[in-house]
Amino acid sequence: MIKSMTGYGKAEAVLETGKLTIEIKTLNGKNSDANIKTQLLPKDKELLVRQKLAESLVRGTIDFFLTWEPGAGAAKKINEELLKEYFNQIKGLRNELTSYRAVNFGDQTRMDNELITVITRFPDVMDTSRQDVVTDENWPLVEKALDEALKALNEYRSKEGEALYKDVTSRVKGILELEDQVEALEGERLDAVRERLVKNLSDLEQKVDPGRFEQEMIFYLEKLDINEEKVRLRQHCKYFLDTIDGEPYPGKKLGFIIQEMGREINTTGSKANHAGIQKLVVQMKDELEKIREQSMNIL
Repeated sequence: MIKSMTGYGKAEAVLETGKLTIEIKTLNGKNSDANIKTQLLPKDKELLVRQKLAESLVRGTIDFFLTWEPGAGAAKKINEELLKEYFNQIKGLRNELTSYRAVNFGDQTRMDNELITVITRFPDVMDTSRQDVVTDENWPLVEKALDEALKALNEYRSKEGEALYKDVTSRVKGILELEDQVEALEGERLDAVRERLVKNLSDLEQKVDPGRFEQEMIFYLEKLDINEEKVRLRQHCKYFLDTIDGEPYPGKKLGFIIQEMGREINTTGSKANHAGIQKLVVQMKDELEKIREQSMNIL
């Protein structure tokens, strides 16, 4: 069964110093594009994570999040350099917007102390020890949580894939049913074209060679023949259904097949010369466009 490229997976790793939460979100994409959106992961582990993401998820835009919640007894530190940077920026901005320079020394000290208190509540100022959250010692626990998140995400993708499968296959079968209706109108269409040409010639009141006229008529009707288009469209529809049933990751190939289906439908429309067939062609185009939109999310 096919999978969607849209998915979400989450898992947690309970470590001695707190809780690590892994979240993975995926969207459709032409290739595998992994974005590691965390500073908690050491560089040597980031490569391992990217390899796991690529192997498990194959294709799509992948966002990897890692958040850390320290335990009650976890030691906290202050990032002094970052605190000073925040303090100077906020204080400079306050000087520009208020009459801060005019206050007395006691008020200035009180305001500075209040500002420092506020800044220490910033999550990136406190607990700089979180940079060492993922270590070689606890990596097995983190890797287990990563595998669990990937499993949850792939289950989500499979569930979404079931809905995609039902939708696109039913629409392909709908195109085949519309093609049956086109065939039913085929004889009527050619007869109507022939009658119209004979009537137009009669209205001109011109004498023509019957043999030559019949020859030209056959040549003209051959140009309007859509038998090849019907055969190829049916072949493409069958190839689509065989591919989606027979390949684990058919998304890209289905896109190429859809292009060929569209080419045959467009040619049928350009040759139709019949209001009923034109209407059916419009319906086939509508179905094909919905198939194209859905297939862009098939892995």
